[in-house]
Amino acid sequence: MPAILSSTRLYTLYAVVLGSSAVSGFAPFYIYPATIISIAGIFYLWQQAENGRQAAWLGFFYGLGLFIAGIYWIYISLHDFGGMPWWMAAFSTFGLCAFLALFPALVGWLSKRSSLALLSAPLLWALSEWVRSWIFTGFPWLAIGYSQVPSSPLAGFMPLVGVYGVSLLTAFTATALVFAMQKAYRKAAVIAIAALWISGALLKQVPWTLPAGEPVSVALLQGNISQDLKWQEDEAQRTLDKYLQLATDTNAKFIVMPETALPMLLQYVPPDYLGALKAHAVRQQGDILFGVVEYEQESFYNSMLSIGSAPSQTYRKTHLVPFGEFIPLKQVFGWIYRDWLNIPLTDMARGGFEQRPLAIAGQKVAVNICYEDVFGEEIIHQLPEASLLVNTSNDAWYGESPAAYQHLQISQARALETGRMMLRATNTGATAIIDRNGEVLSHLPHFRTGILEGEAQGYEGATPYIRFGNWIFLLISAAGLVCLLWYRKKK
Repeated sequence: MPAILSSTRLYTLYAVVLGSSAVSGFAPFYIYPATIISIAGIFYLWQQAENGRQAAWLGFFYGLGLFIAGIYWIYISLHDFGGMPWWMAAFSTFGLCAFLALFPALVGWLSKRSSLALLSAPLLWALSEWVRSWIFTGFPWLAIGYSQVPSSPLAGFMPLVGVYGVSLLTAFTATALVFAMQKAYRKAAVIAIAALWISGALLKQVPWTLPAGEPVSVALLQGNISQDLKWQEDEAQRTLDKYLQLATDTNAKFIVMPETALPMLLQYVPPDYLGALKAHAVRQQGDILFGVVEYEQESFYNSMLSIGSAPSQTYRKTHLVPFGEFIPLKQVFGWIYRDWLNIPLTDMARGGFEQRPLAIAGQKVAVNICYEDVFGEEIIHQLPEASLLVNTSNDAWYGESPAAYQHLQISQARALETGRMMLRATNTGATAIIDRNGEVLSHLPHFRTGILEGEAQGYEGATPYIRFGNWIFLLISAAGLVCLLWYRKKK
């Protein structure tokens, strides 16, 4: 081990700094090489580590740096808007970051135990992110594949292998950089990086999907309702009036309001209000999609409803946020909500996985609500039938942090994976129109009331990711591990 790394404390500090620097690759910074260099750094430290335990220690502190810098905004939702005491909110946020840091720790330990550590690390890293996407209902935020969206050549692989496949290629590039530091492997490493990145750039030119029908005029409404006022009874009418005014101020055929834009149960929304919305939509020969909470058979649903020229249709949120929309192990954790938190509607019911796209405004719209678009393998359940993706969110819970921008980048990845445009209507940002290449065409300023108008083109056809989901990535990863095990035994 080099003398400069002989100090465990210094070694650990390097890991934390590297982890926190990886966040520069994600929105709102979009400096995608930064994440690759960061991963290369931790791979190099693992290579220099004395044993698996030290590699796990370094991986853990790398993860702490990454997640504390990247998702500190959870503290804002718990303390500033949830009312949790600061010490409890800080402890809870740190606890989540520490849990997530166990994944890079495990990767470090496993890769160091292998005689082919540098080659196994990318495979294990990407597989750990995939596991993180479903274990305990999943929290795949800051998967490194997102850092390459939309500008990196590696984003060209997104329609083939999805975000975890791009994570694998990102980590492989980092491994090649480490090999390039060694004279014996430099030429091969440079060739591998060049071949990979040129292939990605060429794949970006492939039209995986084709236009379907004529573009539709759209208007995305951003009400900018403060989270601490949103559910107060005396503010409800002002909120209704604001969204009605915004809706009637646009002549778009397809109007989209954010998640829970109407801050009350659907049964309490005045019939004449819904009548005014419908009348305006019919005049435009289109439809309005609005967020509201439904109550049915003693269950609450976070829903999006359409109203207008087409028959009214509903989408109910399926993938709920643990501790935000439902209480896991309620008998164990219920006291937290009773004594520490002030979060409305924390015990929601799930919509069905069999829900189909909404036939509105001349499009087949695959709706996903807030956190759901983090799960690409769930978005494709409504494809290739759907011609257009719509995400509605309320990221006001996270204040003026990078959370809304990170969420926007995730939506950009979903557009790339599916070859579909993505429309995002949010309460405070990021309200945006994203093309099928993952590029943001237009974007409202955050924390301002406004209407984002534009055109949305529907698309038909299926990318490889739509057809096979994460199976291509999983098969590649499994084959890679089998080859490494075979090579290790042969040696």
